[in-house]
Amino acid sequence: MLLYNLRHTLFICSILLSGCANDQKKATEDRTLNVRPTEVAPVATDLPVKEKNILFFGTSLTAGYGLDQQEAYPALIQKKIDSLNLPYKVINGGLSGETSAAGRSRIDWLLKQPVAVFVLELGANDGLRGIPVATTTANLQAIINKVKAKYPQAKLVLTGMQVPPNMGQRYAADFNAMFKTIAQKNKMEFVPFLLEGVGGKPELNQEDGIHPTAEGQKILAENVWLELKGVL
Repeated sequence: MLLYNLRHTLFICSILLSGCANDQKKATEDRTLNVRPTEVAPVATDLPVKEKNILFFGTSLTAGYGLDQQEAYPALIQKKIDSLNLPYKVINGGLSGETSAAGRSRIDWLLKQPVAVFVLELGANDGLRGIPVATTTANLQAIINKVKAKYPQAKLVLTGMQVPPNMGQRYAADFNAMFKTIAQKNKMEFVPFLLEGVGGKPELNQEDGIHPTAEGQKILAENVWLELKGVL
């Protein structure tokens, strides 16, 4: 009987010891599974860089009036960007007939999407309508202020425009100077005259003599790219 009790006690002890060993082993395994050593963690080096938006906000010149949108200068600039593998996506926010006042009302809707670079091309239709320069200036500044408030880190570019002398010499001079003044005030990159090399050349403009042909748009793209490339 004594021998039986001794064997029974040894059997129970062996079970308890085995259980303790298993518990200890499991605890060790649990701790091991939870270890995440940074020195051996894989590092992803080939993930795509998120694209940043370039918003072109303007008139029919930006919209590419009378042409396929792929022939408008913003689309041509996108091709340049792609060829250089830069992480930017162009958004064409041009609208035919847009005045600075209409643009001031419309900009909020376009700013619902993130903007890294803002290119402002407005004022041409104001000039053709003889809208007071002070009014156009106020509207353009209000648009710029909205962009700054929504996206303080956004880089800003302004394209200049000119009106013909038949609008009156004083008006034409004040209108032409307005863009440089706004650009300097807001520390914007400045394209002095968007239509440089195109304006007044029949072969580069459509029948209306105002809107560039596809070839003319290529020159507009170059004019803008000269200032934009440094921003990107």
